Amino acid sequence: MMKRLAIVTTHPIQYYAPIFRLLAENKNVQLKVFYTWGESFQKTNDPGFGKIIEWDIPLLEGYWYEFLINTSKKPGSKHYSGIINPEIILRLNEFNPDSILIFGWAYQSHLRVMRHFKGKIPVWFRGDSTLLNENIGIKGLFKSTLKKIFLKWIYIHVDKAFYVGQNNKFYFKAYGLKTNQLIFAPHAIDNERFSKKYNQEGLKLRAGLSIPESSIVILFAGKLESNKNPFLLLSAFKNLNYNQSCHLIIAGNGDLEEALKLEGQSDNIHFLNFQNQSYMPVLYQSCDIFCLPSQSESWGLAINEAMACGKAIVASDKVGSAIDLVKPGENGYIFKSGNLKDLQEKLEHLITSKSLLHEYGLRSSEIISDWNFYRIASVIEQTLKNEPAR
Repeated sequence: MMKRLAIVTTHPIQYYAPIFRLLAENKNVQLKVFYTWGESFQKTNDPGFGKIIEWDIPLLEGYWYEFLINTSKKPGSKHYSGIINPEIILRLNEFNPDSILIFGWAYQSHLRVMRHFKGKIPVWFRGDSTLLNENIGIKGLFKSTLKKIFLKWIYIHVDKAFYVGQNNKFYFKAYGLKTNQLIFAPHAIDNERFSKKYNQEGLKLRAGLSIPESSIVILFAGKLESNKNPFLLLSAFKNLNYNQSCHLIIAGNGDLEEALKLEGQSDNIHFLNFQNQSYMPVLYQSCDIFCLPSQSESWGLAINEAMACGKAIVASDKVGSAIDLVKPGENGYIFKSGNLKDLQEKLEHLITSKSLLHEYGLRSSEIISDWNFYRIASVIEQTLKNEPAR
């Protein structure tokens, strides 16, 4: 029996659109995605990158969707009042879903949907928040208590939540959801696209930067902002005993770009601008080690991408995915966030052997293979199938 699933999310994202396509192909699911931001997503000024970003892969093909009118005076997904859709309840009722899956609650319209439909039809939730950066101390304890009360009230309106990994599961349980309400649907990327071999393109990228094929390359790719902590990686690299055989590539744009380039003036340190999605597999495959030194990262899908490309991983313990995807001594290492010595020691160990890095890369490919879009779509479809008929 076909059931109707409504998905409420802000805007098309490269990590979700493939899941929507898979669900739309399923004969047991009639899917409709409601985009709440409006139609301005195609040229979004991303303050993190400091430029207008236009994704170069299709995000609206293969599934039914609708852009809702957003009446916010300042549309966007960075603040609660950035998503205001006066007709959202009406449009959802017209579709008459058997269940509603909501991505993120921190918007006026999304919370309104959760509150309106709770107790009427099953309300599902998808988010990737963690407890990794909870405040400590007396002042922090007071804020934490208020936050706990508020978030427990929020999640009272959720019947089921699809958690992305262990840290996300801990978060949901801390704020009131029970084990029987939690369903594992792993965070994923397009493994097939990233695992496709781009050996020649990767070598060409290296050659363009005057990096020998025999050299070991460490890569950081992302927004050049304080939260990502690229300065820590830059400092650790400069302290390595690499004898000119190791190179660092920092790819991205952002507030710290100028200062990083000033600090990183070396023949072994290379800076690239933001790279769009279609070129990212080439970038990952040009390196041997991918490092994500973030001080706070709810997940870090760049780790999924680098692992699908068969790379060793170094990540801070504040990266949400590290506990699930980085197996110390198997495919990489986890270091203590902000600890320069710890990061340097982990990198020193890895750069001693190309063959070791190759083995770690193979293990990364094995681990990430089951973290895929098909698994997420299957879990959602099965959950919908198991819901009692209305």
